[in-house]
Amino acid sequence: MDKSKVKRIFVCQQCGKESAKWLGRCPNCQAWNSFVETAVGLSHIPSDLSCSRENKPQELSQVEVGFFSRFHLGFAELNRVLGGGLVPGSLVLIGGEPGIGKSTLLLQALAMVAESNGPVAYVSGEESINQVKLRAERLNVRGKGFFILSETSLSALLGHLEALLPHLVVIDSIQSVYLEDASGVPGSIAQVRECTLRLMYWAKRNNVPVFITGHVTKDGAIAGPGALEHIVDVVLYFEGEQFSNYRMLRSVKNRFGPTNEVGVFEMGRSGLIEIENPSQVFLSKYKDAAIGSVVVPALEGTRPLLVEIQALITPASFGPPRRIANGIDFNRLLLISAVLSKRAGLRVSNQDIMVNVTGGLKVNEPAIDLGIALAIASSFRDSKPLSGLVALGEVGLNGELRSVAQAERRIAEAIRLGFKSCLMPRSSSQLSLGKADIQLIEASSVADALHLGLRREPKGKQ
Repeated sequence: MDKSKVKRIFVCQQCGKESAKWLGRCPNCQAWNSFVETAVGLSHIPSDLSCSRENKPQELSQVEVGFFSRFHLGFAELNRVLGGGLVPGSLVLIGGEPGIGKSTLLLQALAMVAESNGPVAYVSGEESINQVKLRAERLNVRGKGFFILSETSLSALLGHLEALLPHLVVIDSIQSVYLEDASGVPGSIAQVRECTLRLMYWAKRNNVPVFITGHVTKDGAIAGPGALEHIVDVVLYFEGEQFSNYRMLRSVKNRFGPTNEVGVFEMGRSGLIEIENPSQVFLSKYKDAAIGSVVVPALEGTRPLLVEIQALITPASFGPPRRIANGIDFNRLLLISAVLSKRAGLRVSNQDIMVNVTGGLKVNEPAIDLGIALAIASSFRDSKPLSGLVALGEVGLNGELRSVAQAERRIAEAIRLGFKSCLMPRSSSQLSLGKADIQLIEASSVADALHLGLRREPKGKQ
């Protein structure tokens, strides 16, 4: 590396933040003693890895795209998250916590592609070939057309891939491979960035899609987002609660399709099973008209999901009252609790409030505000919600209800699962839904919604 083209900076090994001087604590991810001095220079991309054989400018109107088809994988849920399939030559980054199922998902997807389209390659830098074989046998993965390579040198594995030219490649993981001519140890920001760039140019040149897996930091972000997420074409997160069998594959960046799409899987004894009807699965234990339980139609990407929100209110026995939020934003719970106390007349300031989204899901959109408020009021008053009710709407600080996006799609999902009524904000726009399918109960404020959405019970605590 030419020393005249090299500068030395300090890079956080947790999140990739760069600094001109050493810092004891990273201001971005709050990690302690994570800055390491790194030599940064021009990326050494060999001249034979040019991503285009014609490097002259072309007028957009004269560019011929030709036949273009997406690469369909065996999992329909994975195709959904990718925007309808995998684009040839794309570089996809998938991140998640250790043990969440990233390698399992990719092994199963590779096996399906190998059976239908031909050779695929799985490159493991963390496991030996025998270890990968043992895991493949547990997943009932056949070996025909499935090539395994245990290699950490990127130059060597690219040489093997050039000779094989598979239809699909998986690198597990990007932190385990290294380049001899790049600075830093394997897994450092400099190595990860250079290896990702080499893989990107190789994928574009050979028109072969490549999956790379990445570790996550303590706050759940892919390690080195500034160095990786702007390089790759697609960024996926594989999420799930520790004691739940359900897994969510979420798209946060996609150059070839919509973002925030979600695929739902269940981890079984023989690997991952895709869930075609997640709303029905998440509501399998739902009991209609239970105190403190309300169903809300949330929207994950373009897919409406019906989720159950449960609330429990108890008097604070000692100390200040507690607020516990599981699956929703904690600050959103504080806001709704304050609105209920100030605008709806519920004296919850001295009550412990616990709110939970069942199924291990995490929902952060404001459309679930009314469902949270109704669940809290139901538990506080010991009053059951109306039978067959779903609730949707955003709650404002003045207690008003605001309309939400794509209400028709949410209500259509509720109708499909047999719900009879929907509590929602009063809106001037007319919904193109049959009145015989579902009863629309409109309210203009939180106080009105609580009056309309809860059953009339004998007077208790108010």
